[in-house]
Amino acid sequence: MQHKVKVTIIDKKLYPELQSQYCADPHSGECPCYNIGDEFIFERYGSADDFWHMGLNTLKQTVASENTVAGGSRFPHCSEAWDAISRYIYTGLQGGAIMRGWMNDEKIMIACCSDGTRPVIFKIERLDYKAVFISGIYSAEDRSKIKQSLEKILSVTNVIFQNNEQNKEYIEVFVNKEINNSLIENAIRNCGQYQILHID
Repeated sequence: MQHKVKVTIIDKKLYPELQSQYCADPHSGECPCYNIGDEFIFERYGSADDFWHMGLNTLKQTVASENTVAGGSRFPHCSEAWDAISRYIYTGLQGGAIMRGWMNDEKIMIACCSDGTRPVIFKIERLDYKAVFISGIYSAEDRSKIKQSLEKILSVTNVIFQNNEQNKEYIEVFVNKEINNSLIENAIRNCGQYQILHID
């Protein structure tokens, strides 16, 4: 089983009375680094190690210019935010319980940065998946057939085709609970003469 971590900006707060009383710029306004709805994906698989780069290039969705958002290609996550969320991201990337007993789902944590005048609220979520390497995929029809078969497995939430650093195609089979590899193998074998090389 492999793990990614999805971080979503779910809210931003602003306390102008605190800014006017304590900030060097009393009209600083809300945080310019993040926007509500921004999504980031952290990965540690193959040569990817987004954690050790403070989330540089983890931005997947934004309503703003990619060049202005923390976690884009220009600059990593804000240090005030990183101090608050990095431990949860690291725990999730290792497959651990992010916040057992506090959240109703131990794979999720709601946290905020440490800026007391304009905090940003983060949803941090562990995503579990199996990396399935197979040979014999030659067309979009092959991919579609395999995807549909895998999505019929009860615990499967998403199926994405990827390429690794050696340009080898593999399938990310996202699950909401641990499943036996044989379920994945049988679903693929039912589609045709594909050879399953290995499952991580």
